[in-house]
Amino acid sequence: MDPLRELGKLLLVFGLVLVVVGGVLTLGASRSFGSLGRLGRLPGDIIVRRENFIIYFPFATSLVLSVILTLLFWLFQRR
Repeated sequence: MDPLRELGKLLLVFGLVLVVVGGVLTLGASRSFGSLGRLGRLPGDIIVRRENFIIYFPFATSLVLSVILTLLFWLFQRR
């Protein structure tokens, strides 16, 4: 197969996934759809607050999104 065609398909899938995830996160933040409203505030996320700055490390959120995306890509690859 043509490698450029495969790359084009992969980029389209990534783009669609980003649009869907962005839409879900936007709706989840504005309407707090149950656990989606907590997506950026999971128990494993670390927030350091000091007088002049705030540092946010979304470790648990990154792990959850990584597992979800890995499963989705694995399912699409099996076809």
